[in-house]
Amino acid sequence: MIIKQLSVFLEDKIGRLTEMTKILAENDINISAFNIADAADYGIVRFIVDNPELALKVLKENRFSVNITNVVGMIVPHESGALYKALEILSANDITIDYMYAFAIDNSASVIIRSSSNEDVIRVLQENKMSLLKVSDIYKI
Repeated sequence: MIIKQLSVFLEDKIGRLTEMTKILAENDINISAFNIADAADYGIVRFIVDNPELALKVLKENRFSVNITNVVGMIVPHESGALYKALEILSANDITIDYMYAFAIDNSASVIIRSSSNEDVIRVLQENKMSLLKVSDIYKI
C-alpha cells in the first residue's frame, strides 16, 4: 500500500534534469510517475520508479540531493467528479494532503498522495471501499 517515491532537489540549470534521467536510464531504472514543482532557483522532482533503492544509491553517488518519501496511491474512475468524491471522503475524516499528482490511463486515474498520516489515508480509503494502488502495479507502469 505504501509506495516509495524519490524526491530530488535540482538546480535551475540547463541539462540537470537530462543528467538525472540519463543516470536512471544507464542503470535500467524505469520511471512510472513524475512531477516537477519549481521555485526561483531550483525544482523538486518527485517520481516513482521500479527500483527506488537502486535509484537512491546511483543518484547519491552522482551528487544529487535525493531522498525517499512514502506516499499512497489510489485509483479513481477517469470521469467527472471522481476525484472530488475521493477528496471529500478524506476531508470529512480530517486527512490533510501535503501534495498530490495524478495520471490517467484508459478508464481510471491513479492519484499519488503525500500526507502526514499515510496510514490514516489507507485506513479511510479502505473503510470507504476506495481502490488503492498496489506497489506492484505502479512499478510496472
